Amino acid sequence: MRKQRNKIIPIALGITLCLLVGFLSSSSTRAAIPNWYASLEKPFFNPPNIVFGPVWTLLYIMMGWAVGRVWALGKHHRWGKTALYHFGVQLIFNGLWSLVFFGMQNPALALVVILILGVLIERTIKWFRLIDRLATYLLYPYFAWVCFATLLNASIWYLN
Repeated sequence: MRKQRNKIIPIALGITLCLLVGFLSSSSTRAAIPNWYASLEKPFFNPPNIVFGPVWTLLYIMMGWAVGRVWALGKHHRWGKTALYHFGVQLIFNGLWSLVFFGMQNPALALVVILILGVLIERTIKWFRLIDRLATYLLYPYFAWVCFATLLNASIWYLN
């Protein structure tokens, strides 16, 4: 029971941090959707706008859960700080993408950011795998979604 309790606070803080990054980066997104984003040519596989909010919310919760587990378990692991460092850097690029794509309305630069983000997520998964298998599994949907988002970003850049 005590081991479970030792994970609750780091997981709650991890989820809060990830949701906060999502909320802050979404402010530029919300402002650009009705005008700039609506005017863009999009690929046939572009999901409806209503899909993005719930998907990202779930992904941020899973990311927070994963980083909370690594934070709790990584205190006793020699690679814990390295794993958390990688997570932090990829989280910065996660928020940066929204600011570049929607805030600056620059799909070309956003494509560079999201390509870097994909590499950073892959590195984070590598380091998380050394500490906790469940945390690794929790990041796979995020990685898959960012791969899909990269294709969307590239398509929007190409079409516009």
